[in-house]
Amino acid sequence: MSWLENIRPKIRALVTRDVPENLWVKCAACDQMIFHRELDANLKVCPHCGHHMRIAARERLAALFDDGAYQEIEPPKAIVDPLKFRDRKRYSERLRDAQAAAGARESGGDAALVCHGTMGGMKVVIAAFDFSFMGGSMGVAVGEAFVAAARLAVLQQAPLIAIPASGGARMQEGILSLMQMPRTVVAVQEVREARLPFISLMTDPTTGGVSASFAMLGDIAIAEPGATIGFAGKRVIEDTIREKLPEGFQSAEYLHEHGMVDMVVPRQEMRETLIRTLRHLVRPNPPADVVPLKPAGRIAAAPEKQKALAGPAESDAETAAAPPKPSGKPSGKASGKASGKPSGKPAEEAAGNASGPDKSGEPAAD
Repeated sequence: MSWLENIRPKIRALVTRDVPENLWVKCAACDQMIFHRELDANLKVCPHCGHHMRIAARERLAALFDDGAYQEIEPPKAIVDPLKFRDRKRYSERLRDAQAAAGARESGGDAALVCHGTMGGMKVVIAAFDFSFMGGSMGVAVGEAFVAAARLAVLQQAPLIAIPASGGARMQEGILSLMQMPRTVVAVQEVREARLPFISLMTDPTTGGVSASFAMLGDIAIAEPGATIGFAGKRVIEDTIREKLPEGFQSAEYLHEHGMVDMVVPRQEMRETLIRTLRHLVRPNPPADVVPLKPAGRIAAAPEKQKALAGPAESDAETAAAPPKPSGKPSGKASGKASGKPSGKPAEEAAGNASGPDKSGEPAAD
């Protein structure tokens, strides 16, 4: 063996470097190749066509909170595998695999994360779903997490923001997973009774029992562009009604056009939109200065003004129909009857008889 054969592996080790396979990501909408650093800097949004790819829950939370800092709370412990469910694999094994992939085996985490921090200087509680954890399905643990988020928002007097990304209820837990739908609705009602805002930020996908419960109950419903939002799948609906559904059915834009979603906001503008919305809801404008009212004489003069504005025919009719007003002085006829003298005297003599004794010494009539 020559010295060149001995040194060649060392030279190759110095020159050759392992290149990771995920340096480039292909956009599913426009088939463009995107460098992974560019994609991460753009929050997993294609810079060519604007397609919103799915993003991890913790990456989304870091992009929303101030300086990317937040505190994650541990939700109450939930029962594991209550039905002892098994298909091709035990449900308990699926949970362990999902927790290991998400790095949440030690804490026993699930598909929902509950965090609190500040957003634009305002306290905020967020319940975010992780679609990579068993499709973001809602079981007992997710229901416990959402209830804990609602109660934390009430305790801190902070708005609650829900970010669902779910395929619906978790079938491995049966009726117990379906019972989380009314539980989450009651949790939303507790937030509203505390007069706190609840914002629903729907991402791709928001379907099944999640969309049929708390996801569509937000005081303000926001969605990301292109997000699939609905209850049943498109194929199931077409097979049921035996009709072809319109183009773009169950998309965020379609729901916005039909009034089911308030805003469709790109991911890069989501933080500023949420801050602006929360400032309107949490920090109302200062009360206006008290303006003194004008004197009541203006109100008393209103009937006279209305009479002046009325037509001449109406004024004459009102004058003819109205009874004569007393002048405060007795008329000549009345004074004549009171004094027992004929009424043919002048008005001056009648007035004198009414005001005092006459020349004959007789007292004037009362």
